[in-house]
Amino acid sequence: MLIKSLRADLTAYLKDRGLLKKWQKAVLLFNANIKHPSLNTELLEPKWRGIYSFRIDRKYRALFFHRR
Repeated sequence: MLIKSLRADLTAYLKDRGLLKKWQKAVLLFNANIKHPSLNTELLEPKWRGIYSFRIDRKYRALFFHRR
């Protein structure tokens, strides 16, 4: 599973908060292994919607959809 490139406003948001390098590292880990332990991937409620999140750092998480 690959992550699409971010919109310009989201990239600016990450850059303003010093998260751009952390985001890039998380994307590399995600592309290599969606269940990498340092991503702390989790399925959110309600589970039937297939919305997951993974950790960028202790404060920020990214959301993604995964349908089977």
